[in-house]
Amino acid sequence: MRFLLLSLLCLVPGLARAQAEELENPGTVSAVQDRLYRMHHELSLGVGVLPADAFYKGLIGTVGYTYHFSDSLAWQVGRGTYSYNVQTSLRTQLERDFDAAPTATAFEDQVQWMVGSDLMWSPLYGKTSFLNSNVIHFEVFLLAGGTVVKVDRSDGFRPAVNLGLGVRVFSTQNVSFRLDVTNNTVFAGASRVINVPTVQIGTAFNFGATE
Repeated sequence: MRFLLLSLLCLVPGLARAQAEELENPGTVSAVQDRLYRMHHELSLGVGVLPADAFYKGLIGTVGYTYHFSDSLAWQVGRGTYSYNVQTSLRTQLERDFDAAPTATAFEDQVQWMVGSDLMWSPLYGKTSFLNSNVIHFEVFLLAGGTVVKVDRSDGFRPAVNLGLGVRVFSTQNVSFRLDVTNNTVFAGASRVINVPTVQIGTAFNFGATE
């Protein structure tokens, strides 16, 4: 009996230390919060620029409709883009100083409009704070699809492959803002490819989804 009592007395300090450590270090608990905003039917309106061509810059307007299957997968069913083209000083100089024909191949590759469709994948969704006051919810998405591009050539309908990256910032359940950076690889002939990058910002209106 005396031996048993001595053993219990020896165990008491160890148990007390273990309980104290458990209270100080309760362990790590991981939790992922559910999304605050969900998309369903999306109507988007955007403006942007075609910045890459040396002979002209395109000021573009885009309208599109996207159906969201889930939080991460969507189909941009249709998008249409019109480009208002402004010639650069380089083109003006070539025409004035070197009498370059305005029907030269490089001049004929100006985009007039584009229509297309894309699949969208949104692998990242999160939130951050601005000046430690306002919480901003956002998502990052990738898109890939096909486009028909109308260029200035008389036979100027060309197929293209569209790839891009975008960021969406949510304002409310029904309104969000998008930044899309894409590139259309246009197959202009048997051995000629034109890259048409676009940068645009837009407003998206969401219908049919609940928080």
